[in-house]
Amino acid sequence: MDGRRRRPLPFPHLTYGTLKRGFSNHSLIQDLTAAGDAAFITSCRTAAHFPLVSGPYRVPFLLNFPGAGHRVSGELYAVSAAALRHLDELEGTDRGHYERLPVKTEAAARDGGERMWAEAYFAHRWRKSGGRAYREYTKKEAIGYVRRKDRPLNQSFLEQIELFVSS
Repeated sequence: MDGRRRRPLPFPHLTYGTLKRGFSNHSLIQDLTAAGDAAFITSCRTAAHFPLVSGPYRVPFLLNFPGAGHRVSGELYAVSAAALRHLDELEGTDRGHYERLPVKTEAAARDGGERMWAEAYFAHRWRKSGGRAYREYTKKEAIGYVRRKDRPLNQSFLEQIELFVSS
């Protein structure tokens, strides 16, 4: 033990895209873990089928259409309330990009296959379900991903989402 008092991490959270290990935003999870605000639990997948699609800038979005798409693979973390604030900021919950919703997950078989409720970020009230749905956001799906700092400044991400949804 490093002498710091460890806080309980009461919020299970499913990551399925750029926050996963090996992807561009995982450094935030690493920082939260180093601060004691996040801990990896297991690899998992959703218990229900959901569409996982790539939107503008190849950003992955989970759509809240239970029963459509696939059982989506991801990583389950236990996080603190402080971590959720950082994750919400990254995911733009206050800007209408995503909303955090409950989802039942199933741990990988090697970890016992236990089912547990978590929260995940879903595209905020989108009505579009078209496009190709993925089982997992992989390096292949991430080709062409554009980090927020590298996106054009003349149009907001929400405007890009609205164009994507209306197309």
